[in-house]
Amino acid sequence: AWVQAYGTVRFARGGFEMVHPSYQVASSIQSLKAEDGLTPVYPLTAGVTQVRLRKLIAQALELAATAPAMQARIEGLEAPNTLQALRSIHHPANDADADQLLRFAHPAQHRLLKEELLAHQLCMRMMRRRRRGDAAPGIAGLRKAQAELGKALPFQLTAAQQRVLDEIGQDLRGKQAMLRLIQGDVGSGKTVVVAIAMLATARKGYQAALMAPTELLVEQHQASLQNWLEPLGLQVERLSGRGRKVEREQRLARVASGEAQIVVGTHAMFQQSVEFRKLGLVVIDEQHRFGVQQRLELRDKGANGLRPHQLVMSATPIPRTLAQSMYADLDISVIDELPPGRTPVTTVVLNNERRDEVLSRIGQACRSGRQAYWVCTLIEDSEEIAAEAAEATAERLHQELPELRIGLVHGRLKSDEKDVRMRAFKAGECQLLVATTVIEVGVDVPQASIMVIENAERLGLAQLHQLRGRVGRGSTVSQCVLMYQAPLSRLARSRLQTMRETQDGFRIAEKDLELRGPGEILGRRQTGVVGLKLADPVRDAALVPPLQKLADRMLRDDAETAAMLIRRWVGDIERYSQV
Repeated sequence: AWVQAYGTVRFARGGFEMVHPSYQVASSIQSLKAEDGLTPVYPLTAGVTQVRLRKLIAQALELAATAPAMQARIEGLEAPNTLQALRSIHHPANDADADQLLRFAHPAQHRLLKEELLAHQLCMRMMRRRRRGDAAPGIAGLRKAQAELGKALPFQLTAAQQRVLDEIGQDLRGKQAMLRLIQGDVGSGKTVVVAIAMLATARKGYQAALMAPTELLVEQHQASLQNWLEPLGLQVERLSGRGRKVEREQRLARVASGEAQIVVGTHAMFQQSVEFRKLGLVVIDEQHRFGVQQRLELRDKGANGLRPHQLVMSATPIPRTLAQSMYADLDISVIDELPPGRTPVTTVVLNNERRDEVLSRIGQACRSGRQAYWVCTLIEDSEEIAAEAAEATAERLHQELPELRIGLVHGRLKSDEKDVRMRAFKAGECQLLVATTVIEVGVDVPQASIMVIENAERLGLAQLHQLRGRVGRGSTVSQCVLMYQAPLSRLARSRLQTMRETQDGFRIAEKDLELRGPGEILGRRQTGVVGLKLADPVRDAALVPPLQKLADRMLRDDAETAAMLIRRWVGDIERYSQV
């Protein structure tokens, strides 16, 4: 018999061998002729072989050939047509450029990924139109509100904050619901911008609500808003899932009557029992922590059939290339300037072998009245293991620095207990807080001026930048110590070098994107929002702007083709919008 086999050849004790090859057996060499064209190798799942998958794809292509839409010309997209492109990538000719195919630079691949990016933009634009069609209250007077609050502020707004306020003011004056994302680095002053928009809303007789993911963040926002807005005669009310029933009912009554013009809370604000008298503006902090459905529920609490305006805040900078794919249904404002007086954070990178030096410095700093974070990281993504590691680290630090009051926070704690411990740290009752990465987003502790991150090489740039943002919030010069375990990989070295060189969140985000790609940065859930099969939002970013124009033209002049492309690449637009 004759055998034709394909696989990886290696040399073993008995000579050359090929483990688990793809093969064919025949009685004559004539029946083992080479295949016509290059052979694609597909990623597989259990129970499916390459041969089986190739047969299924061949059947699918035969079926596709019977559908006229697969061969239809699409205005604005060059040849080959969809069917020809699919045939070219699944059955490349013998003379096809394999290198071009591997680099996703083949004309057939270009056609398909342009089609997919176009379908994505069509989908996002349809969602945006649908939401923008919602009538909203016209709220003028943002400049007046800015002047009013500006008199009471101990600082001047930056040019970037002023620019973003102008963009918000234009949206609020319109009679269509605002959908705007405010991006800004940690400490760039997003909250004061939002406070001015809330003040303008209240001055026009409407209520404004701010939603944050944790009780501690809600408390922090409440304190800032009370400090700025209550002296101007506004009442700030906090809604939470806690507290005595009578007290909660009183709060709900003040919100329902309109007595409370500014309301802050967690997802407790979604509950049916929460009624607003005239909700005009919804602000959502750390948008990625809430599902779209939750945001829609709060949007539905508007008064008299009007939708409230929506502002979304994100302290996780997203590179422009990704933002235009991820948030194509939102207008984007960027605060790309830090307020004067923000103390820069000095970042040093040290080998774990120098741990004793770090301990000595921490001891001195805490004895002189400063506070510090000590962050533990682990390779295993397990809350149990992370908690145990943090407990062991806290115990060890107790022995090494017995004179310090040491706190401990990790993800295994109930949220109430976590809040109690964070409050104790904020109040200065403990000097050194040992934590897992649960402190990444959150509380403002101006006295905390040192951040030590153990095994920093295990974290991504965005996470390192968020953690570093926990210090440098007061007037004290702050330090971030990134400790690593040698030897370092090239990728880890590049990340730590970037952290040492810059504090610009957008530069860090661009570098993170370059090093890791969008899938890892956005996580499974957010990659689902991008929802791409073939296209890559980074690699193919240059293709997006012309396709956005084509999408607008197609929605206006050829709705039938637009609907066909969305069905082909996205499926059910309603389900897509709930991702």
